[in-house]
Amino acid sequence: MLWKNNAFFSLEGCPCGEGLTQVQYPWELLARVADLIHERVQQNPGKYRQIAPGVWVGARTQVADTARFYGPAIFGDDCEIRPNAFVRGHVLAGDGVVLGNASEVKQAILFSKVQLPHFNYVGDSILGYGAHLGAGAIVSNFKSTKEPVKVLWNGEVIETGLRKFGAILGDGVEVGCNAVLNPGTLIGMGTIIYPLTSVRGSIPARMILKSNEEMVPYLPK
Repeated sequence: MLWKNNAFFSLEGCPCGEGLTQVQYPWELLARVADLIHERVQQNPGKYRQIAPGVWVGARTQVADTARFYGPAIFGDDCEIRPNAFVRGHVLAGDGVVLGNASEVKQAILFSKVQLPHFNYVGDSILGYGAHLGAGAIVSNFKSTKEPVKVLWNGEVIETGLRKFGAILGDGVEVGCNAVLNPGTLIGMGTIIYPLTSVRGSIPARMILKSNEEMVPYLPK
C-alpha cells in the first residue's frame, strides 16, 4: 500500500530531518525519538541549553518555573513551555512550539509552530507544521480493549502492532475545543475538526468535520 506523506506534511518545520522519508509509515518513527534527539544535540554543539536531565531547549525558548520534564526531550528556538506543562519523555519538537497550561505530551514529534496551549494531552503522535489543538482537546493513544491500534488508510486496515498510538495530524490542522481524537486517527493537512467531536479513522485533507455524520470540503474565503 502506498503511503503518501504529502497528504499530511510538506516537511516544513520538520524536526526529524529526513526521518519521515526513511520509514514506510510515519508512526514507525516514534520508536526512534530518543535516537533522533541524541543526533540533533550531537550535530548542533552549543545550539541547545540543558534545563533538566536529558532535556534541551533552543535559543529564546521560555520555560515556566512550574513546568515539569522527563527526558529525553528537545525543543527548538522560540518555544513557550508555560506554567504546569508536563513533558513526559521522548518528545522531539521544532521551533515556535507552544506547550501550555496543564498540557501533557509524551512520545511525540511536534513540527514547528504546533500549539497545545490549554489542557491538552498528546501521546504517541505526530503533529505537522502549525497544527493547533483547542482548549481541552485530547489525542487518545490507548484502546479501552487494550488491543494493538489499527489504522484505516485508503479503505484498507493497517496493523500498526502498537499498543499505544494516538494520531497523525497534517500541517495546519485545527482541532476544536474538547474534541477527542481516538487511537489511530489520521487527519489530512488543512482540515478543521469541530469542537466536541469524537474522531476516528481517516479524515481527508482540507475538509471540515462537523460530526461523524457530516463532513464538507473546506473552502477558505
